[in-house]
Amino acid sequence: MTQFKVIPKKVLIIDEMHLSIVPLLEAEEFEVDYKPEIKRLEILEIISGYEGLIIRSKTPMDRELLEKAVKLKFIGRAGAGLDKIDLEYLEEHKIKLFHAAEGNKDAVGEHAIGSLLSLFNHIGRADREVRKGIWRREENRGVELQGKTVGVWGYGNMGSSFAAKLAGFDVTVLAYDKYKQGFGNQLVKEVGLEKLKEEADILSIHVPLTQETRGFLTLEVLKDFKKPFYFINTARGEIISFDTLNQALDIGIIKGAVLDVLENEKFNTFTLEQKVSFEKLVERENVIFSPHIAGWTHESYEKINKVLVKKIKSTGF
Repeated sequence: MTQFKVIPKKVLIIDEMHLSIVPLLEAEEFEVDYKPEIKRLEILEIISGYEGLIIRSKTPMDRELLEKAVKLKFIGRAGAGLDKIDLEYLEEHKIKLFHAAEGNKDAVGEHAIGSLLSLFNHIGRADREVRKGIWRREENRGVELQGKTVGVWGYGNMGSSFAAKLAGFDVTVLAYDKYKQGFGNQLVKEVGLEKLKEEADILSIHVPLTQETRGFLTLEVLKDFKKPFYFINTARGEIISFDTLNQALDIGIIKGAVLDVLENEKFNTFTLEQKVSFEKLVERENVIFSPHIAGWTHESYEKINKVLVKKIKSTGF
């Protein structure tokens, strides 16, 4: 009886991943090439030999690269954002796209709340002062989260996780999502954008970067809010510019900001205007920065792999 040898499906990993990704894929009979240091030119040379591709965000998945991937059946995005991927090309060529927002949603929710509490209670400044022998209590008097109305713009994996984690803080949570309806529950009230603008004491952004959301938060949009609010952005920095943030902080529309993402996250590519505007933000004690790490925990690093492989497996690859 003739036996046919099964040819393994080949997967190329082009970004650094938790190493559990390799045995997880091998258990599903994939042949895995783990090349986190690979550069774009080499990807272009070898991509034609692979059925699967696992990525983060280092290399844009544009048409030039995808046209070389003649065997490609799927892309696994280890994270949430899809703004660097030519989605139209994938649809045209029936290439599946999996992303793993479920893997880091808990990390994002926790980070947003932790940073907000740090902002409210001047933790960064108080820590720096005590280390220098400065003991100022009145100047570091905090603000309580209890009793506030928290507005969540975007109610996908990240927004819903953030809302759920607010449950114990005795706050009112309002959520707006242009593309979802019927998600209101005992934790969150579904509202329109105008209602969000009327009532929010805190605004947390959880939308992807698209042509529609890029630069959406202009000063004119922010002026529509009926009262000053605290601003949290763990989504994409390009949704609001440095200049707009500074203007809104100057005139008191925004009372303070938590910024895990920036309009431009590559400091060495700042324009002169961005450099000046960013330096002004840095001088503000009511702004807290972190380097795009809201979803970047030790736990999420591994969870993302499990989510991706489960999704790949579920479609029969």
